[in-house]
This record gives sequence, C-alpha cells and structure tokens, in this order.
Amino acid sequence: MNLRRRQKAASEVYSHSLNDIMFFLLLFFLITSTMATPSVLKLLLPNSKTGIQSVKHPVVIAVTADMQFVVDQNIIPREGVEAAVAAAVAGQVDPTALLKVDKSVPWQEVVFLLDIGNKNKIKMVAATNLTKEAVQ
Repeated sequence: MNLRRRQKAASEVYSHSLNDIMFFLLLFFLITSTMATPSVLKLLLPNSKTGIQSVKHPVVIAVTADMQFVVDQNIIPREGVEAAVAAAVAGQVDPTALLKVDKSVPWQEVVFLLDIGNKNKIKMVAATNLTKEAVQ
C-alpha cells in the first residue's frame, strides 16, 4: 500500500513583467499631468499706461463674376488695382486685405491679387461662405 501524499502543484504569479508595465504607466501619467495644467505658472504680466487699442480696418478687395475689381467700394480697372491697394494701405503699420472673390472667377486672378499683397507686404485673408457640408 502506497501511503505517500501526493505533491500539490504550487501556484505562483510571476510579476516580473508587471514591473515594466507599471513603470511605463507611471511615466505616462507623469508626462500627461504636466501637460494638462499649463496655467500653473504664475506670471506677472506687464501693464499698460494707456488702454488704447489699435483698430485695424482691412482693405476690402472684391472680384465679381463679370471680372470687375472693387477696392474699398470703388470699381477699378485691372491695371489700376495695385496702385489703388497701395494707396488704401498707405500709412498703416500692419496692413491687412480681405479678398472677396466670386467662385466662378479663374484662379489666376486670385493669384494676381495675392501677388500684389506679397509685393506690398500686405496680409491677405480670403472670405468664404460656410456650407452645410462643411458643418456636418
């Protein structure tokens, strides 16, 4: 008769790989917590003696579907657009122009206006319509 006890299998949990996972989770949470609160820095911002803000009035340049150029509500021939735009931004520190171009106008005319802005160091902003497809 065999009276020896059976040896029970010992159950062990190997946690060596869990150490690496916990280390990477700790790094992840440390990095994301510092990026989540950027307004923690206490800065003393400079004050101004005057509360006057400079108001910018952009020059409106429009091109209609029948190729009429309009600079600040004045119809100008294509050859005189550059002179009219230069006169409109004269004296401005940081001139800005708003382009309102009909969608049927050839792209070459838009490039013509952008080239005028580049020559005169004018910031150009294109006006667009918001469509229903863009909202969805």
